[in-house]
Amino acid sequence: MSRTPLPGIGVRYDLTTRERRRLSVVAHRDGSRTLSTYRDDDPDACALSVRLTSWEAETLIDALAPTHRSPNLLSTTELGLVAERIELAATSHWNGRLLGDTRMRTETGVSIVAVLRLAEAIPSPGPDFRLAGGDTLIVIGTREGVDAAAAILGRE
Repeated sequence: MSRTPLPGIGVRYDLTTRERRRLSVVAHRDGSRTLSTYRDDDPDACALSVRLTSWEAETLIDALAPTHRSPNLLSTTELGLVAERIELAATSHWNGRLLGDTRMRTETGVSIVAVLRLAEAIPSPGPDFRLAGGDTLIVIGTREGVDAAAAILGRE
């Protein structure tokens, strides 16, 4: 693996696999990633390039190196549930308000299992927990419920 700084863009990581395939990932400054593969007959010619949002990149990383390998952990997708991170914008209507005011569980059926704030994780926040812009809420629920929760939390 080689690492090349790209001034004004980010960092490019290049890897040649055991099968002699060339891959690169450009980690853009905005958090997005570009994954590229190169042709076998011309290693300088790009065969495929895919731009990923930061969320899509995190999802791909999780698929490539899952952290949930313990057999005791619940696989939510098998139960029809999804777990996602929802970031609360600084401009959110809920910035500075109590979690209970969102009526999240009543309105969407999702559970907020943790809040990530700076370098701290707050597990199982109660209704009196005060939200802040930049918080990342870890929610579990149905696909529809999580989408509704994201819409509620995205309200400005």
